Amino acid sequence: MDLREYRASPSEQQRTADLLRMMPATGTRALDIGARDGHFSVLMAGRFDDVVALDLILPEISHPKVRCVQGDAAELPFDDGAFDLVFCTEVLEHIPPAVLPKVCREIERVASQRILIGVPYKQDLRAGRTTCRSCGKKNPPWGHVNAFDERRFAELFPSCRLAATSFVGASKTRTNWLSAALMDFAGNPYGTYSQEEGCIYCGQHLIPPPGRTFSQRLATRCATWSGKFSEMFATPHGNWIHLDLRKADAQR
Repeated sequence: MDLREYRASPSEQQRTADLLRMMPATGTRALDIGARDGHFSVLMAGRFDDVVALDLILPEISHPKVRCVQGDAAELPFDDGAFDLVFCTEVLEHIPPAVLPKVCREIERVASQRILIGVPYKQDLRAGRTTCRSCGKKNPPWGHVNAFDERRFAELFPSCRLAATSFVGASKTRTNWLSAALMDFAGNPYGTYSQEEGCIYCGQHLIPPPGRTFSQRLATRCATWSGKFSEMFATPHGNWIHLDLRKADAQR
């Protein structure tokens, strides 16, 4: 799925609408971390006087109120408290776990008032795994290397208070160690191979297994039934969580 198709999907439109609902109606300066195609940067430009769109690869966004910057979220090239709002969605789940606390500290540092975060909620990173055909290692679905809930954010953003939380979509996707192990043995044929993210270990493009042995097909069937058993007892929860965080020293 390309980005235009993705942005037009009902689930993404619902997520966009919810983030805009939580976003300030007006402001002076805003930072969009992980801007990619500039979808949210342009929407933010309708509310803020100046928007900085940052990504690892220099974004290409043509808008008079959007300034594109190439940069790393772990070392943001901005002064303390430089932005009224720091916006970060579809990013933190991809950050290497060892670097994640530093990225969150940088977000806190450059925000003067508000931080708006969007990430998958309580995602079971064993479900939908892929196997890299180049290096043979197992990858989490969609390149997501972190899972989040409210307690995790309290740890990652200690100088902020949670002003509002919102959930979008619903999910009860869940597996167990036996199902995950059987799928690994089978080569993870039902993994998220349509993702644009490459292998988190070697960077190569992920492709589904070309074929499976009889034992791998049997393992796949057993894994599927075992996973369905886990989902029978799973409690549905939001697919995405959106958090409005306020700096502790900012005015309410």
